[in-house]
Amino acid sequence: MQTALLAELLERVRATNPLVHCITNYVTACDVANALIACGGSPIMADEEADACAITRICGGLVLNIGTLGTRTAATMHAVGSIAGELHHPIVLDPVGAGASALRTETAGALVDGLPVTVVRGNMSEIRALSGAAAATRGVDANPDDAVTDENLAASASFARALAAQLGCVVAITGAIDLVADAARAVAIRNGSALMGKITGTGCMLDAIIAAYAVANPDSPLEAAVAAIAGWGIAGEVAAGRMGALDGNASFRTYLIDAAFNLTGTALAEAARIEEV
Repeated sequence: MQTALLAELLERVRATNPLVHCITNYVTACDVANALIACGGSPIMADEEADACAITRICGGLVLNIGTLGTRTAATMHAVGSIAGELHHPIVLDPVGAGASALRTETAGALVDGLPVTVVRGNMSEIRALSGAAAATRGVDANPDDAVTDENLAASASFARALAAQLGCVVAITGAIDLVADAARAVAIRNGSALMGKITGTGCMLDAIIAAYAVANPDSPLEAAVAAIAGWGIAGEVAAGRMGALDGNASFRTYLIDAAFNLTGTALAEAARIEEV
């Protein structure tokens, strides 16, 4: 994949200001909204079924994040996901904590089986649980044993491609090395900062950013996910570079959103570290 393409994908987001309906983790909802605005999109959030169904119809894309899962919101997710599917809107599913409880695992599986999901994004432990493989999570965090490394990169890419073929969607596995795959291709992304793991919600924010890119680039879901993830990783690198002696994780959170806001297509193309595997 040519990095020059990434600039075009970002510029389409900025030009079209995609409206994305986010049913997301209430712990991180404000940051999700601000990150989506920073990348060039526009957020709207509703989880009461009657309201959410109407909202979905006026949006261009949908995020389903089960981070703070409840039976009421799960029912709403199925309802709005069906509407988004009828309208051919991109759907991004984040199976937060799949593998940590039966309810999370079963809910994530039912959503991906029952809806025309465009992108599934999670850490490797969550994605393994979604695939039906045995997985051990640490709450909503990945098990260190599941980390994608240079040593297991080829095997991880093969797993991601196979799962993408099985689910009929793009699979995005985020971690120290990110992987994005469809049935035919897998792309590794090496942007980011370890500080992104020191604040809550970087994955939730990324879900909404991926959705905005998918709405703006409907014919290129894999490339859209790669651009969104690489851009978010670059924002993390820029934010880490701003950290001073008295700055902590709260400052990093602010710098991260600032960096996403200021990211240009040129900077994305020049700084992205991607490779097909």
